[in-house]
Parts: sequence; C-alpha cells; structure tokens
Amino acid sequence: MRSKWMLRTTNANLREVGKKVGVNPLIAKIMINRQINTIDEMKKFINPSLDNLYDPFLMKGMDEGTEIIKNAILQNEKIMIYGDYDADGVTSTVILYKALTTCDAEASYYIPDRENEGYGLSTSRLEKMYDEGYRTIITCDNGISAVEQVKRAKELGMTIVITDHHELPFEEQENGERIYKTPNADVVINPKQEDCEYPFKQLCGAGIAFKFAEGLYRKMNISEKKAYELIEIAGIGTICDVVDLVDENRVIAKNALNRLKDTDNLGICALKDALNIKGEVSSYHIGFLIGPCINATGRLETAFLSVDLFLAEDENKAKELASTLVDLNKKRQELTNEAVEEVIEMIESSNLINDKVLVVYNEKIHESIAGIVAGRIKERYNLPTIVLTKGKEMPKGSARSIPEFNMFEELIKCKEYLEKFGGHPMAAGLSIKEENIDKFRKYINDCCTLTEDDLIYKIRIDERLEFKNIDFKLIDEIKVLEPFGKGNASPVLAEKNVAVEKISILGENKNTLKLRCRINGTNRYIDGICFNKVDEFIEEMKEAYGESYEYMLENPCGMKMDLIFTPSINEYNGNVSIQLKINSFKIK
Repeated sequence: MRSKWMLRTTNANLREVGKKVGVNPLIAKIMINRQINTIDEMKKFINPSLDNLYDPFLMKGMDEGTEIIKNAILQNEKIMIYGDYDADGVTSTVILYKALTTCDAEASYYIPDRENEGYGLSTSRLEKMYDEGYRTIITCDNGISAVEQVKRAKELGMTIVITDHHELPFEEQENGERIYKTPNADVVINPKQEDCEYPFKQLCGAGIAFKFAEGLYRKMNISEKKAYELIEIAGIGTICDVVDLVDENRVIAKNALNRLKDTDNLGICALKDALNIKGEVSSYHIGFLIGPCINATGRLETAFLSVDLFLAEDENKAKELASTLVDLNKKRQELTNEAVEEVIEMIESSNLINDKVLVVYNEKIHESIAGIVAGRIKERYNLPTIVLTKGKEMPKGSARSIPEFNMFEELIKCKEYLEKFGGHPMAAGLSIKEENIDKFRKYINDCCTLTEDDLIYKIRIDERLEFKNIDFKLIDEIKVLEPFGKGNASPVLAEKNVAVEKISILGENKNTLKLRCRINGTNRYIDGICFNKVDEFIEEMKEAYGESYEYMLENPCGMKMDLIFTPSINEYNGNVSIQLKINSFKIK
C-alpha cells in the first residue's frame, strides 16, 4: 500500500513549553500535534483527575431520568435495563445493573440476540416485558432511533428512559434540510441532542451510564465516590467503543486503567488470567484482548455471557465464563481470517480491484463479523469497504471508511438502492435487496470523487528521533500520554537511513518481522519488531533488489531503511531491553 510520510511542525518554543508543563520537549510537541495547545490544557491532559469530571446534571434529561428511576425504586417497581450486544452495550448494562441494585432496585437486564432480533429495542420483546410485569424500561447504548418501538411501549402505559450516545435520526427534506426527531420517551438522555448543554458530546454508552449512576447515587443519598467503583467498567466500554480519548473520556479511561491493575471484580480477574495479562493494564489489553472476547459472545453466542462474567460473585463460575469468552474469540478469529482471505481472492480475481469503493457480497460470511472483515480489507487497500453477507430476510453488511470519504453521507446519496442504513463518517451498517447490490456498487463508485492523492495512506510523523536519544527514561516519559487510542494516537516517531544488520522472519505463521538496527555513530544495536507486514516487506525487497533480494534477506550488510516506530520495553526470559515497534518502513 502506497503511503505518504509528512513531518508535523510547530512554531512553539518546545523547551519553554515543556519546562512550564514539567515534561520533555518531545512530549510537549506530541501534545501540540494532538491540538492540546495551552499550558492549562496540557496540565489537565497529563493529570486527568476525577475532579475534572463534569456534573452529570448538566446533561439534558439527567435530572428527570434519575428522578423517574428513583421513584420506581422507592415504589418497588420492576425495572428492566435494555442493553446491546457489543462491548459498549455490555459494559453499559453492567454499570446500570450494579448502580440500580446498589440502590436496592428490583432490576433485571436484557440483551437482544444479534441475529434474531438485531440492534435496539424490539416491539415484541417490549410487549413480553410488559406481560412479565415490567413497567419501567431504561435503555443503554441504544434507543435513540426506536420511534415506533417507544410509541408501542407508551401505548401499553410503560415508562421509558432512553440513555444513548448515537447520532440522532433525521428526515431529509427535498431541499436537503434535515429534521431531527427523537422517540417520544418519558426522558431522552443523549448529549448529542441540539439543546443539550453538556460540555462534552463524545461519551460512549458506558460513559453515559456511568454519569447516570453518579446522578442516581446523588438522588439516593449514596456517596458519589461509590460511583467511582464503576469507572473501571466504564473505561472498558470507552476504549472498546473507539471514541476519542480526550476530555472526559480520557479521565474515565485513564482512571479505569489505574484501577484495573488491582481490580477486585472476579470476572475481570478471571479474564485477565485467561488472557495472561499481568501487572499494569493498558489500552492495548482492553482494545485488542479483553474487548474482542466480550464482542465475541454477542457475535457467536449471547452477550449475556459477558454481562454474567462482569457480575460473577463465584470465582469458579467466573473462571468458567472467562474460558468460554476466550474460546469464542479464538473461533471468531478463525472465521475472520478465513473470510478475509476469501474476500481478498474475490477482489483480486475480478474487476472489483479497479473500484475506489469496494462493495463485496459473500453470503457465506457470518454476519456478525462483516464489520471486522470490512475493516481488515479497508486497511489492506486503504479504500472505503462494504462487506455484505446473507441476512435473515435480505443481504446486510457493514462499511468501514477512510478519512477522505464520509461513508454515511455517501450512503445517503445511494438511499434509493438501500432498504435500511445508519452510521457515521467512518463506519455504517446497511440492508439491501440482492438484486440491488450491483446497481448500488456501480452508483456509489460513479458518485465517488476520491482522487489518487486521497487514496494514498497518510502518515503524519510527530518527530524525527535519533536512536541514540532513546532510553528507558524517555519511554517512561511517553507513558504520561497514555492511554492511546482514537483521538490520542501513539506517538509516531521516525528515523532516516537506518543501517539494518540482520533480518529475521518469526512466528508460527511467519508473519513477524524483526530487524537489528545499528545506532548511528556507535557500535550498538537496537531491535525493531513489526507485525503482519512480512509480505509487504518481501515485495519491497524484490522491488529494491530484484533477483538478489533473497541474498539481501540473509546478508543485509547495513542496507538502509527509513522507519516509523514507537519505542517500547521488551521483557523476555527475565531480560529487559528497549525495542522499537515498527509501524511502517521504506527500503532505500
């Protein structure tokens, strides 16, 4: 995949800024590159204290919503928490259940079945809940689009409190004007409502559930510090839902990671053990190990398994559930890898390879992994990608995009070919009749205005860093910027003309590249490790050295490369060393 490297620059006096904030000048520049520009913003960023959390009652509907639930508790009414099957929905459900039961509520929770019920509120399920004696429903991570379902619930006389973070639904007029509308619930709590004055709009579902717990505890005369016990769950949801890790999200995520190291939650402890997570817990552990296990339950079985794990009060039961989650995720990984290989074959053996927007229909792909497959294909080709598979009633699928292509807006242009769609600029879901797939593929590509430059992957480098300046102290200083994720990417550092003395290809699947690099001007070396780019490396070697590339693999003899990397600490067999995590490379 072609890439364009660009070095970020700033006119700021980094030494002066670093001195005022109390950080290395490199750390100061990285924060400036993340649009954290003032001294106060920087100090708040590196010290995301719980004191920086906003008052939950600044959020529209929070006062009314918590009052409804408080009264339901005091009147011993049965309360149903209606969640969702992804990691954000699971953690939101757990937070509300723990909060309500702490307040002595008679509460239960429900997670819809992904394949049989789909996302969000179901009219038939609400009717069944009514028959079971539930009169108060509180949603989490869903509900903002459930206009008809809420209408039916109100006809039954049910009380509905919606807590959600998704974009508000709208009707587009002929003149292009959008009329936003929300369900006629008793209360809608969503900071994205136009008249909501909450200072931070980017909370995920778990974040809003956490704010609801804060507000409810205050109403029930329970110390709000009790709500901080829920922040580790909120942090998992926040990191897994890939919201920007800035402002209040950063406060939640940072404090969650601090608590997760020594958590007393039996389910989390069991899952950490099953995944061999020791010591400090990082955003990587959450996003790439714990989160996928939670999501696997909703994809392949039932998300009740994940909720039950977080709520487990028996150690043996927790271990059993954790083992189930890990096994399900392994199965999900196998299904994903098979599907990705099939989709690549479909693209490269057909005219799809010439499209700027990839639309692939493979009815054998499990619908629950369509989004993951779309993401993997998007990363391989740096093209907007839509993967469709056979749904229960008609083909359905998921879309993943690149920054230069607003997927949601482009789908609006194609709405005549779609039965249903929704989403965001970078991700969306859709349903389509099979006979419309080819028409849709052609139309979305005909409308596409992406240029060749748009399709070149852009890497924006924070700073050029000589290897001789990398030490344990610098790596420790970089940690102040964690947790990394969307909105706060890991530092992107680079060095030019690196002499490579040894090349190794490792791993059971031969997909790990290891480079031994000379530290310029010295006789010392530093190792770099690069995952899942061996094929790309071999192709570049062939292009650079032709038929002699195999000899150069065995005898690089100081061949020169440009590297983009993040410095890290490698611990192996009791030895601790500095190692580069190589993200991209160019052979000179």
